[in-house]
Amino acid sequence: MPPSFRESEPDETRPLLGNDRADAASYTSSSSGTQRSLASASASEPPALNKISRTDLAWVLAGLWSAVFLGALDGTIVATLLSPIGSYFNESNRSSYIGTSYLLSVCCFTPLYGRLSDILGRKGAMLLALSFFGSGTLLCGLAPSMDALIAARALAGMGGGGVMTVSSVAVTDLIPLRQRGLYQGMTNILFGLGAGLGGPLGGWMNDALGWRSAFLLQMPILVFSYILVALKVSIKLPDEVESQPLHAKLRRIDVLGSFTLVGTVGCLLLGLSLKSTEELPWTHPVVWGLLLASVVFAVLFIWVETRYAPYPVMPMRLIKQRTPLFVSLSNFFGSVAAFSMIYNVPLYFSAVRLNSSTDAGLHLLPHSVAISTGSVFAGWVMRRTGRLYNLTLFSCLLTVLAATLVAMWNESSAAFHLWLDVAPQGFGMASVITTTLIAMIASVTREDIAVATGITYLFRTTGQVIGVSLSGALLQTVLTAKLRERIHGPDAVSVHSDSTHARAYRHSTTIIPTLAPELRQAAVDSYADALHVVFICQAVINFMCFLCCLPIQENPLPCVSQRVSLPRARS
Repeated sequence: MPPSFRESEPDETRPLLGNDRADAASYTSSSSGTQRSLASASASEPPALNKISRTDLAWVLAGLWSAVFLGALDGTIVATLLSPIGSYFNESNRSSYIGTSYLLSVCCFTPLYGRLSDILGRKGAMLLALSFFGSGTLLCGLAPSMDALIAARALAGMGGGGVMTVSSVAVTDLIPLRQRGLYQGMTNILFGLGAGLGGPLGGWMNDALGWRSAFLLQMPILVFSYILVALKVSIKLPDEVESQPLHAKLRRIDVLGSFTLVGTVGCLLLGLSLKSTEELPWTHPVVWGLLLASVVFAVLFIWVETRYAPYPVMPMRLIKQRTPLFVSLSNFFGSVAAFSMIYNVPLYFSAVRLNSSTDAGLHLLPHSVAISTGSVFAGWVMRRTGRLYNLTLFSCLLTVLAATLVAMWNESSAAFHLWLDVAPQGFGMASVITTTLIAMIASVTREDIAVATGITYLFRTTGQVIGVSLSGALLQTVLTAKLRERIHGPDAVSVHSDSTHARAYRHSTTIIPTLAPELRQAAVDSYADALHVVFICQAVINFMCFLCCLPIQENPLPCVSQRVSLPRARS
């Protein structure tokens, strides 16, 4: 087999787009097994499948991005409504499952949409995702019980992950890859805007109209997105896919691989979630049983994808390749650290600084602004320079710096540190997510783009849930130990027991200001110690993300919407 372009270009810092003649000469001289140059490859490049006017592109992006905006908005709206919903149904102890069921569903079904977008087409897959998401959201607004609401959120999650994946794949089909990072930055701006507005909007809707309105009032935006996608999205796939009959396309669905993947991810995340939210010990049969089942499903999944599935949902040949593997791992570790910080920084200001919930949330505002700025900056740099490798490493180092600064917070930290130290985390991680997505797209052939994008989002969403679950479990473990060290005498009973009062110490920061001075100081110091450990772990995980970015390769790409399809060696 002729050597791949990636093999003939060992320098990871080579620009995405260089001088065509220089690239051709370099490729010709470095490929001993073939004399083909980039110029001849470009000459034989197939014509672009999807040419679209600016007006139609604007309508297509409006349909896709409105769904992305709504998905982000929905997530933070629901997070705000957990307490009111739990009180409404008199089941506050189960309110956390509203979020957990959605995230589990998103993680399990996100990678399936990569293959579905090849089978059903981009429009069909997006309409399917919007149908699941819209049906689940509508049923949430009409739910008669907590069980029905949890099930409806799981149904919404079946589409929520697909919205992000398919919209990303569709934009890749329409936008030249050199500009792809800039458009990804715009997508992240809308995602950040939706996430930022969700909290205050959800609170206002609950106070003014009731919690059900927060779900029902999403429907007009969903209908708007659905209509635009149905009318305007018309993306052609390669002839070998387009010409297949429906039954042949349906045979491409990897049913067994999908089932074992859902079992792997679902059992893992459910086990970690129960460990965190229910405070079950690791030795509890439910926890270790679910984790063991996840391992068994993982072994079966690898066997199915390697030996059995003709069209695997996660081709092992992609995961074995250098850049796709390390892009996936960097997205996983980066998401673990990012979501741990998003959830624990407000807790620091509530439990240690004793600020109000509103003030605690406002300290994430610089982080939200930095997310939008980092995405656009990364896209602009890649468009101007055609490079992403050094930008990726620099952005990763920013996240390490941010986590280190946050881990150094104490009672004497200056106010500007408390406000600005989180900003490099948002800026750096948004940039990393943008550049690594382009690196993933650049490292695979055109027919693998959809599946590779789905894999990227799988690792990203799995990291988000694990980041929240593991940081919560670590926080509660250290917090309980520190409280037992500091509180003695009669008051120790309320901490050492499993009573409702004991849970209040560890789960509600609102009780801390009402405690006696000695107890209040003990609680504040214990939370500070526990969060310090969590923040140190975040810095370590961000550094692991940096290490995973080192092997990522930078592949040159033509400045056209359809890339040159050069042969690639199998790993």
